[in-house]
Amino acid sequence: MDLDSKDCDIVARLQANARVSCAELGRQVGLSTPAVIERMQKLEDAGVILGYHAQINPAAVGLPVHAIVRITVDGGRIQGFAELARRTPEVLRCHRITGPESYLVEVSVRDTQHLEEVIDALMPYVATNTSLVLGSAFAWKPITPAQALPRRGGRKKTRL
Repeated sequence: MDLDSKDCDIVARLQANARVSCAELGRQVGLSTPAVIERMQKLEDAGVILGYHAQINPAAVGLPVHAIVRITVDGGRIQGFAELARRTPEVLRCHRITGPESYLVEVSVRDTQHLEEVIDALMPYVATNTSLVLGSAFAWKPITPAQALPRRGGRKKTRL
């Protein structure tokens, strides 16, 4: 789908506040409410907007320990592991990656004992390498559609 400037503006504003009403969003982007609803439906149908959700602080709900688990899976078990990760409530994200590992999984748990339990539950499929997250520079960042990004041309070389 080719996004125009109004689509990019709608996407940006929804990422900033997905609870905004369509009427208010229309006022913000200079469109009528029905036009905003129609554009949002097209963005959803095209797979640009995947859903709307609340971003929850894991620590505030009793899961203060965040870890990154790099996982190596035997080739024949790739799909089985993905399904196991999907069913494991502590797994927040599961990315299939290149390199020596097969997956990068992010988990939030109560404490290190809980982390050990989660890793053990994943172990029948894999070898793991785990890093505890000490802090995050940022936990989420909105996506800027490619059409709204500045073009990155070749840089001029600076003489010293």
